[in-house]
Amino acid sequence: MNQAANSSPRGWMYRAFRRVCPLVVAACVCATASIARAARSDEMFKAAQRLTREYAASLEQLAAWCDEKGLSAQAAATRERAKPEDPSEIRVPVLPVRVGERAALREGASKDEAEWHERLWRLRRQNAEERFRLAKKAVKVGHASLALDLALAAIHEDPDNDSVRRLMGYQQFRGGWYTPFEVERLRTGHVWDDRFGWIRKSHLARYEKGERLCEGRWVSADEDARLRRNINQGWIVVTEHYAVRTNHSLEAGVRLGTQLEALYRVWKQLFLCYYATEEQVIAMFDRRATRWNLPRHRITYFRTRDEYNAALRPVMPGVEQSIGAYLGNSREAYFFADDGRDERTLLHEATHQLFHESRPVHRRAGASANCWVIEGLALFMESLRREGDYYVVGGFDDVRMVAARHRLLVDEFYVPFATLTRYGLPQLQSDPRIATIYSQMTGWAHFMIYHDNGRYRDALVAYAKAVYDGSQDPMLLSRLTRTPYAELDKQYHEFMKKRSP
Repeated sequence: MNQAANSSPRGWMYRAFRRVCPLVVAACVCATASIARAARSDEMFKAAQRLTREYAASLEQLAAWCDEKGLSAQAAATRERAKPEDPSEIRVPVLPVRVGERAALREGASKDEAEWHERLWRLRRQNAEERFRLAKKAVKVGHASLALDLALAAIHEDPDNDSVRRLMGYQQFRGGWYTPFEVERLRTGHVWDDRFGWIRKSHLARYEKGERLCEGRWVSADEDARLRRNINQGWIVVTEHYAVRTNHSLEAGVRLGTQLEALYRVWKQLFLCYYATEEQVIAMFDRRATRWNLPRHRITYFRTRDEYNAALRPVMPGVEQSIGAYLGNSREAYFFADDGRDERTLLHEATHQLFHESRPVHRRAGASANCWVIEGLALFMESLRREGDYYVVGGFDDVRMVAARHRLLVDEFYVPFATLTRYGLPQLQSDPRIATIYSQMTGWAHFMIYHDNGRYRDALVAYAKAVYDGSQDPMLLSRLTRTPYAELDKQYHEFMKKRSP
């Protein structure tokens, strides 16, 4: 269950976990082995920094050439590519569908502009290849987070890099980049429409004229809406990874499904090592076939709050205080339409769904210790937003990070790692400081992901995996990071002071 971003935390009591046999010892052994190999990642990180510096130098040389030729706009665009990114954010490129779309030279380009364009793309493609080669080395020494960062940087430079595209699940089809699901849809005569979702191409014109296919017959859009007012007869919008049932409107279901697919794409890349084995990750980077048995996640999206309350009240006491919920026993997330709908609630609860359904989880995950990471990662994913050609997550300017830093630096509120890692669900729920602790958990998640160029990110994913497997060991995080809790406390304070509150 979720409440507004600045109010009290979600009610965990409404999430029932699947009953599975835990493999906690095995998970911890694998995680420890991964961290041991990650000790050799310093060399990889230095190599990545060297690639960045060399690429920036090459871009500056090209920009200087543009200056000489009077190509001021091209010089500025070239230098823009060399600007360092915010180290407190992860930026996932929004990729073009058409092959060669971004590499096309504009019509009417001068001879000098054409030369600049050719030289720039030669540099971009070369840099993409170099980054991906380094990514393959990084993943083999246990530094999956660096490998993924390098792959994201590579695909940003060259959206048509075949190796990285295939790593991300795409293949070329009819002049575009598509996933196997999308290829199957296209082969069977469907097209994607931002209003109607996947629809048969032969039906699109009639939909645009206001007709709808309902129960095998064509009716008006108004009649279709009347017939689907009950949630049980609502529209079912199927995307690649979600099935959204709604009685609001077809268009609203498609918009929600599209937003969830963006979350899925970012989550899948950031937390690859949560649901994939080490062998599968290495195979992906080596372009060897890997099989995933990931489910299609179910969402129910009610037209009104009253319908939401009535449907969930029998299984969720206090539903009136929630604005969205993921219920583990039904393996479904529930939301309702509202003019002031909280997008962060959607991202938060849908993140819980991804962690719970992408692999088996222990029914007592976080019950006696380590519960902070379950909520902390969902709080972190609330920061997801679209900025131009990127999906961005994290950042000191995010509203929850602003609150977390205020609690620490102004209010001087802090619960040490050695204490909060011992909190299980019941203790967290009964703590009168719970809302303030939620702010700290947001800060901890950002710290573990971004501190010292992502030093602890692989350990955090291994930690989350072990916690969801049922580990109740409060010292687990210290062992995986190979850092005493007192030192983590110190580093966290330094991390949060990077910007004044």
